[in-house]
Amino acid sequence: MGRLGTAYLRALQAVGRRLDYGTNVLDREWDVLVVLDACRADLLSSVVADGDPLGEVGRMRSVGSSSSEWLENTFPGHPETARTAMVTGNTWTDRYLDADAFAVLDEVWKYAWNDELGTVPPGAITDRAVATVRRRSPDRLVVHYMQPHHPFVADPVAGDEGMARTGAHGNPANPWTMLRRGELSTDRVWAAYDATLRYVLPEVETLIENVDGRVAVTADHGNLFGEWGLYGHPMHAPVPALLEVPWAVTTGEGRRDRDPSLEPPEPLPVGRVYGAEADEERLAALGYR
Repeated sequence: MGRLGTAYLRALQAVGRRLDYGTNVLDREWDVLVVLDACRADLLSSVVADGDPLGEVGRMRSVGSSSSEWLENTFPGHPETARTAMVTGNTWTDRYLDADAFAVLDEVWKYAWNDELGTVPPGAITDRAVATVRRRSPDRLVVHYMQPHHPFVADPVAGDEGMARTGAHGNPANPWTMLRRGELSTDRVWAAYDATLRYVLPEVETLIENVDGRVAVTADHGNLFGEWGLYGHPMHAPVPALLEVPWAVTTGEGRRDRDPSLEPPEPLPVGRVYGAEADEERLAALGYR
């Protein structure tokens, strides 16, 4: 991004930091909240067919344009988290959430990271969510899948080297930067984005089949494909296309046909799998660094 583009984004973010935008999902009715990371509302609407268990896909405005902003604006200071379990693949939880404030905070990314994929596979999230419901019976359950967020594991984008990069700066070889530079077409990135959503949805359906109550499906934020001259999901960017996320409601079927096999290690591993250096590696892989 050139100097003018950087200055424009910073000016927009300065405005965004002062705005109170969006609806907190905690204020809506649900027993299980499924969060599809970085899923645009129009993307989910386009792949949900007639007869799909998700039914009609509505829309709502998120409280954040990035995962960190969404976490920070959703959970801290809300006493109901003491009765809420959260199962998540999102690496920002370690920085923005207090584990002691939740009935359960299962940070699956700390022990089920897949190095080949460069992210947490959705099956690991489903396993831990189903196990949590059966063992703990929380009043509310938040289940945060990383897909369809980059990396687009179902249809990898050629030239995307973001998964291997560590450090404090973003890797220029990621789909959003390549799209902005004209090195990838919108159609190519959208197709990979679409494929990765379709890749996670069977796990979402399995989760719905194995939980009870009112299940809502949403996203923490979307992604920009050039709207307002921006790409991806910059922090504090009050752009409607980025803040508009899906809201679909269905009913859990309460089956018991998923047999979870994944268990967190005791104690949690250290070093490359978990720790400050590894945390930076994971954030880079997800396009945040």
